[in-house]
Amino acid sequence: MTQSGQPWRIKEMTPGAVRERLQERPALVVPVGTTEQHGPHLPLGCDTIIVEHLADDLSAEFGMLRAPTLEFGVHAPTHAFPGGASLRRRTLHRVMNELIESWEEGAGVREFVILTAQASEAHLEALSTIRTNAAAAQVIDVFSLDFGPLLERPGAPIQGGELDTSLLLYLAPEVVHMELARDFAVTPEMLNRYRPGHTKRLPYGSPGSVGFPSLASPQKGELLYRFILDRIRNCLTPA
Repeated sequence: MTQSGQPWRIKEMTPGAVRERLQERPALVVPVGTTEQHGPHLPLGCDTIIVEHLADDLSAEFGMLRAPTLEFGVHAPTHAFPGGASLRRRTLHRVMNELIESWEEGAGVREFVILTAQASEAHLEALSTIRTNAAAAQVIDVFSLDFGPLLERPGAPIQGGELDTSLLLYLAPEVVHMELARDFAVTPEMLNRYRPGHTKRLPYGSPGSVGFPSLASPQKGELLYRFILDRIRNCLTPA
């Protein structure tokens, strides 16, 4: 059984241990990632790694069970960058509805916290329209926060740039290859066509990322991660 101060991962727990934890707090953190390119220097599971760390930390702090990660989301197809795989909006919506229904009706979960780090409108729509019977469900998109002075280039598109590269340098530096990172500035004309969040293809000539990964650092990543964690804490009630 998971000890105090560690995440309550249900995939590592027995049914009896899950039942006991639900009696203490009938809540479940559900991390939803993506398998998508973020440039030549970051792994395909960049978004997934971020939400998994957050889910573990929140589970440990708030005494909430932590569901296995759903590692696929909705994003633009990028055949030029191998390995990525996307779900359709209706597929993600159906999968999440069926999982939430199983946990609500079968296990008695009454509070769902769905964590994601994907700005695609279709992805967020699939999650925000999940139906529950009686349980409360909130969707928290990490990248919707206002990072303001924490970034040197605030407001830039989030796809392998300063923000997510810094977070990965802090959370999982062993999977980041900064020697391959390439800055790619987005012009106003590109931005109109690209329209981040609308599941459009990346601008022509992009290395698979947009923005300025050269501005990233692990120190900045730690500040960003703690900022994100604090903002999510404010959305949750203590155990």
